[in-house]
Amino acid sequence: MSPHSNPANALANIRIVLCQTSHPGNIGSTARAMKTMGLSRLVLVAPQHFPHPEADALASGATDVLANARVTATLDEALAGTVLAIGMTARRRDLSHPMLGLREAAQRLLDNVPAGQVALVFGTEMFGLSNDELDRCQLAAHIPTNPDYSSLNLAAAVQVAAYEIAMTASVWKVPEAPPRESASHDELERFYAHLEQSLIASRFLNPDMPKRLMTRLRRLFARASLEKEEVNILRGILTARDRWPPDC
Repeated sequence: MSPHSNPANALANIRIVLCQTSHPGNIGSTARAMKTMGLSRLVLVAPQHFPHPEADALASGATDVLANARVTATLDEALAGTVLAIGMTARRRDLSHPMLGLREAAQRLLDNVPAGQVALVFGTEMFGLSNDELDRCQLAAHIPTNPDYSSLNLAAAVQVAAYEIAMTASVWKVPEAPPRESASHDELERFYAHLEQSLIASRFLNPDMPKRLMTRLRRLFARASLEKEEVNILRGILTARDRWPPDC
């Protein structure tokens, strides 16, 4: 089965692994970042402070992700049973690992989901993943950033990665606008007739010398692709104007 044929199942098989996280707030913010994109499987390797009230506070509604988080003593335990692990790194290293962009890494994770669980691994806030930790991953990935300021908060990095995974899996869609009820030909013609009468009554249009005013107004409204409700609003404005005394 293609990983994209059931996107929810694909996301359920992706682990986000945090190694030796020092700030509990980053764990909570990571849980929030994950849940917004539909990820739920969080694994914490030797966190310094967890559980912790600050983690709960910054999870902001994603405490279920924290409650179901698995805590392990080693990265080997965290990766047990996975078929692919990709380590996130911001530093250039002399590594044998192929270095992927994040978008390609997201695709690799999803391509391997049918074979089993996969993992995206993040290191500590200060130093990222060690070389030893990267050795336990099959691939390395990098988030391209401004070379003059490449510092990226741990939870922010998880959010960017989670977004790329969700978009690659085509899980969430931009909401579609409600269907438009376009004005009919007859409704438009009645509007144009009403408009012309109002313009004549207001002396803006001289019927003896109309030039191309109505033609230009037709083109203007045609570009707007008026909806039925919009035509009704414009007719209402014209009707209100028609009630004014002639000299106004």
